[in-house]
Amino acid sequence: MEIFNPKSNVNFLKFDKLAMTLSMAAVLLAFVLVFTKGLNFGLDFTGGTVIEMGFPKSPDLQEVRKTLASAGFGDARVKTVGATTDVSVELQLREGVQQDTLSNQVFDAVRAKYGQDVEKRRVEFVGPQVGRDLIEKGVLAVIYTLIGILIYVMIRFEWKFAVGAILATIHDVAMVIGIFAIFGWKFDLTVLAAVLAVIGYSLNDTIVVFDRVRENFRTMRKATPREAMNTSVNQTLSRTIITSLTTLTTLIALYLFGGEALRGFSLALILGIVVGTYSSIYIGSAFALFLGVTKQDLMVPEKEEIGDGSRP
Repeated sequence: MEIFNPKSNVNFLKFDKLAMTLSMAAVLLAFVLVFTKGLNFGLDFTGGTVIEMGFPKSPDLQEVRKTLASAGFGDARVKTVGATTDVSVELQLREGVQQDTLSNQVFDAVRAKYGQDVEKRRVEFVGPQVGRDLIEKGVLAVIYTLIGILIYVMIRFEWKFAVGAILATIHDVAMVIGIFAIFGWKFDLTVLAAVLAVIGYSLNDTIVVFDRVRENFRTMRKATPREAMNTSVNQTLSRTIITSLTTLTTLIALYLFGGEALRGFSLALILGIVVGTYSSIYIGSAFALFLGVTKQDLMVPEKEEIGDGSRP
């Protein structure tokens, strides 16, 4: 199935230098926002209390929030988990208040409003030290993943392609995290998992283009590296669009109907797929050209002929 003619010759790399400049500026802005404004970390990272309750019938979450706010818990985050009758309440750590006392106060406030049929399903405490450890391990996971990608692409292709792939991946991660910082969306473990998934998706998209570039470098002998690269982008564009649209359709459905618990995860992946499709062309491929990749970089070295051992 082709929705974009693979024999077309659209000059996608015409504005590669402009795209690289704008992308680098966007990445720098994302880093500045993360370090100045910061991320809106969830309880997984900051620590706090999670109380899950079961209602006899689906409650109005806005009414639950108002009930908790009137009881002194205006910072509570309320969402459904699984069934619409199962509600989770998240509270930040409070100095001088025992966590079990806090959970009982929340539960009593809800029961006073909705009756004794409300059940306390689960109470979980997350300490601040655990949150700091999770942040550290999350950052290390991203760094180790990038190092692994660098080594893999260098072995399979060439170091110039490896640098392009790493820069494209860093761009995608920075864009997703930067957008979360701009809008103050909650960043928890599910979003971190989505960021790691974005790394894999971005790499896969970039490798598909690079693989076609390697083939065209060997077959298009009269073409320049830029022409071969641009042809490769044209040839793989249908595959990229179909894959992205299929994945986006699933993620949009997950975002709309998957409930509050999966909203951050699906949103991060949606953003990652959009910027990943862009970066495979204007970051990965463009930076490989910028570094001066040539056909000789991907040519298979000729085997030296071995004599039969006979003397002249």
